[in-house]
Amino acid sequence: MASLNVGNLGEFLREQRRTAQLSLRQLADAAGVSNPYLSQIERGLRKPSAEILQQLAKALRISAETLYVQAGILDERDREETEVRSVILADPSINERQKQVLLQIYESFRKENGLQTASDDTTGTDTSGTDTTGTPGTDTPGAAADVATPSN
Repeated sequence: MASLNVGNLGEFLREQRRTAQLSLRQLADAAGVSNPYLSQIERGLRKPSAEILQQLAKALRISAETLYVQAGILDERDREETEVRSVILADPSINERQKQVLLQIYESFRKENGLQTASDDTTGTDTSGTDTTGTPGTDTPGAAADVATPSN
């Protein structure tokens, strides 16, 4: 059987399994896949679905996005953005308004550095309708007021 082009996914999975001190059989049981199937994934003979990768990630206690990147399903930059957003949204110590403000700040920094975010719109306006396509180095009116007044 010829090896599929799945990058270093199999090697990465094997290393993660060994780091977690799990046998092939233990990981297969924990992830709900067959032992032979997991062996074939590790040897690069099978390309698992995103669902299987998610099950393996949960069993290994790593992020599914990490495995998606290794499998070529997700771009590294997309993974980083997704992880940042997930951490912010999952934080129980801040309220919903604070979460939204943090996400807006994060998006503005990414835009400033020339990176696109998943929620970018192409209209050139922010959520208040203010034009954000102005001269570089100029501040958007009122932007600092939203950030400088956090409520606890």
